Amino acid sequence: MQPTHTVLPDRETLAATLTSLLNENKLSKGQLTVVHREPTTQGTFPKEIVTCRFDDGREIRFFCKYATGPGHNAYGHRGGVTHEATVYRELLQPIQVTVPALQGIYRDSTTGEIWLILEYLDESVRVKKAPDPAAMALAARWIGQFHALNEVRLQESPMPFLNSYDAEYYLGWAQRTWQYAGKLRQRFPWLKPLCQRFEEIFTALLSAPLTVVHGEYYSKNILYHEGRIYPVDWESTAIGAGEIDLASLTEAWLEDIARQLELEYQQARWPDGSPDGFQQTLGAARLYLHFRWLGDRPEATINDWRFEQLHAAGRVLGLI
Repeated sequence: MQPTHTVLPDRETLAATLTSLLNENKLSKGQLTVVHREPTTQGTFPKEIVTCRFDDGREIRFFCKYATGPGHNAYGHRGGVTHEATVYRELLQPIQVTVPALQGIYRDSTTGEIWLILEYLDESVRVKKAPDPAAMALAARWIGQFHALNEVRLQESPMPFLNSYDAEYYLGWAQRTWQYAGKLRQRFPWLKPLCQRFEEIFTALLSAPLTVVHGEYYSKNILYHEGRIYPVDWESTAIGAGEIDLASLTEAWLEDIARQLELEYQQARWPDGSPDGFQQTLGAARLYLHFRWLGDRPEATINDWRFEQLHAAGRVLGLI
């Protein structure tokens, strides 16, 4: 990832802006004072957890993400904080799903800087580390229900602010994987025919029922809080086959666990039975994801594990 160089706002500016946003959105009255800041360097964009105090002594914590410009666009895969803010406002808020609540969006028309202010979930953990053994199953059900809901919404109302994965998008990842592979081509003689034959299989992703996908529905982007699932980091939200999110969720899990998560997803999205070709579409989604990460940047196309999984996915689909 290529981090932006946005400088964290000074304490007075942060306090004044948060006060204005909360008052404007009728989430509070009066002045806030910033009493503590916990910056984090993880991810593409600068982020911090901000603790504020009201005049009456009550405290509230926010998760703040900052950016100037789109960051690493990743060939149309990511839209940055601006896109994520739009997703929160236009997509997530209206349907009231369990995500950290949007507290405000600040844009500086002069610098192009944008702040995304979200609810901070105290004592939340990444779903993979949740003490509840059913947490991953809950995550599979959450995304299945989300896909079912938004498949219907898309039919009723287009969402022009979302990118739609098309043939050019999918094929680009395989083409760049081959381009970036360099000396690895000799080590993996099966890579060229697999890249070429990807065209035979990715069409399953175009013909599958389309919905809104998170885009990177990995366990690291899913919080578990008080028995409920809260997906975060919606920078890559797009329109595509829901199986892509399921492939992300089940990646690197043992086969029996992955199979159980698949069943949880299918029952949540299609209570009356999943469509024909579901397994073929899921296989194509897994193949796409490996191409997506190997074809992102030349310096990233050195992941032995990804190549191993790419080869395995290709064999399952009969392409190798």
